[in-house]
Amino acid sequence: MPSPTIRRRAYPVLLLLAAALAAGCASTRPGVPPGGTTPSPPGAPASADQPAAPDPTGSAPPRTTPATPATPRGDLRHVFPVRSGKVAYHKTHSGYPATDIFADCGEPVVAVTDGTILEVSRVDRFDKRGPLGPNNGGLSVALLGDDGVRYYGSHLSAIADGVAAGVRVRAGLKLGEVGRTGNANNVCHLHFGISPRCSGQDGWWIRRGVIWPARYLDSWRKGGNRAPASEVTAWQRRHGCPKAP
Repeated sequence: MPSPTIRRRAYPVLLLLAAALAAGCASTRPGVPPGGTTPSPPGAPASADQPAAPDPTGSAPPRTTPATPATPRGDLRHVFPVRSGKVAYHKTHSGYPATDIFADCGEPVVAVTDGTILEVSRVDRFDKRGPLGPNNGGLSVALLGDDGVRYYGSHLSAIADGVAAGVRVRAGLKLGEVGRTGNANNVCHLHFGISPRCSGQDGWWIRRGVIWPARYLDSWRKGGNRAPASEVTAWQRRHGCPKAP
């Protein structure tokens, strides 16, 4: 397995915990990034052509709202999803393409690009006795970027106030905090997945990730702007929207 990418200094304790995740990972107000704004409140228009979907209870299971931009933007800024000086991650993941980003619980998880919140899970419904898959993520947020790509983060310890399905966000806006909810094997980390949003046949088996994020994460950590849209589009052309495994 390739060595983890480590920023500023080694993070050996987290790397020792990575093996434990192989079988498992198969309330503050949102911060305002430089040049960004607070999210549009639920129930208010998210944009001129996309109304926000209200989330009255804040505890509903993940749900999908129409949010695909008419024309995906190709000029979007991308940022690393965890705002911390101490993170580590492997370039591979057990079972399917994704990345586990190890960081202390409570570190900010941010929107990687401009877009609209698709799904929010504020309740940890994972049960070891239940089926593995649907509820593995615990607390989670899925963002549909204006590039047409879905970005998914899970195992959060908290979801930021105002983050709900249909809300517009900017790159760098706080969405939640690193945690260990769901099937995280009690290890603080962010599960990060990149996928297309499928029409019709769509679910956790696609949302969790379909392409390898590491090379994009490498770029974003260095201030680069490598974009996954073309790879995601190519994957969907080849595979369509697969049925549940």
